[in-house]
Amino acid sequence: MLESTLAAIRPLDEAAMAAARELQGRLTKPAGSLGALEPLSVRLAGLAGTCPPPLPERAAVAIFAGDHGVHAQGVTPWPQEVTAQMIGNFLAGGAVVNAFARQAGASVTVVDVGVATPLPVDPTADPAGPRLVAANVRPGTRDLTVTAALTRDEARAAVETGIRVAGDLVDAGAGILLTGDMGIGNTTPAAALIAAFTGVDPAAATGRGTGVDDETYDRKVGVVRAALDRHAPDPADPLGVLASVGGLEHAALAGLVLGAAARRVPVLLDGVIAVSAALAAAAFAPDAVGAMVAGHRSAEPGATAALRHLGLDPLIDLGLRLGEGTGALLALPVVTGAVRVLHEVATFDSAGVAEK
Repeated sequence: MLESTLAAIRPLDEAAMAAARELQGRLTKPAGSLGALEPLSVRLAGLAGTCPPPLPERAAVAIFAGDHGVHAQGVTPWPQEVTAQMIGNFLAGGAVVNAFARQAGASVTVVDVGVATPLPVDPTADPAGPRLVAANVRPGTRDLTVTAALTRDEARAAVETGIRVAGDLVDAGAGILLTGDMGIGNTTPAAALIAAFTGVDPAAATGRGTGVDDETYDRKVGVVRAALDRHAPDPADPLGVLASVGGLEHAALAGLVLGAAARRVPVLLDGVIAVSAALAAAAFAPDAVGAMVAGHRSAEPGATAALRHLGLDPLIDLGLRLGEGTGALLALPVVTGAVRVLHEVATFDSAGVAEK
């Protein structure tokens, strides 16, 4: 599945992008007056291969959840059981991502790709609400300071889970996919992935995650540095990088991005977990970047390093660091607006407005 997906990922359509630029130049507004929305609409036309591109309707958030063996190193004060407890909250509709998804009219799918503790079953959960996909590859990763977090086969299985979820959501009618994540301790492997793929120092890739104190932060940086020294991951081998220092949700998110790119559907990236996974997706297939839209700039410093490496500018910057898909959902109306301009704004000729 991975190889066939990579083979289906192609560059953006130059003719469609040229048509979108030409149309932008004829709309009743000064050229460039919509700032970043204009090149975004051009890129989405190139992804779809048509101008104007389809409106990004029927948005679907996919929240991939997993646990991490590195939790044993004291990189977060939160107990590992919170991962499963938050899945129960997602399914009951009580998390921030649920509130934002209701506001945006987006569906929510939760994917257990590697949760270590039993998931709660809520008999009162709304059957029409968020759905749970059981795709557990293993109950959490191994401790990346001791051994590789995953085997290559496990990493591949997680990537292919993400590809499969992307295909299922697109087949169900989704016009844009949004990344979500849940996993106590997952900013530590995210920092390791970012440092491995971008070459930045571990201290520059590592943030405070859920708001750790100075002592825990210093320990976290040391853990990331030790993992990279132990495994020496090769950025030219993205599956190997994911296996050695990644997480199951990171690998699945990379697969979601690849699956979206193969289907020519945009994927709206959330925070630091998503962009660390996007680095892996870009290493698998550089043309996959064409499908990526950076929803927001996470407060985690590694996110900025990752976005810079990908050449992506975030649409909003609100100091968010929650994850779940919350920042991507807040950015969704911006993406929709960028495309709607090409569909609905009159040209100078059609409106009878004089040009300069």
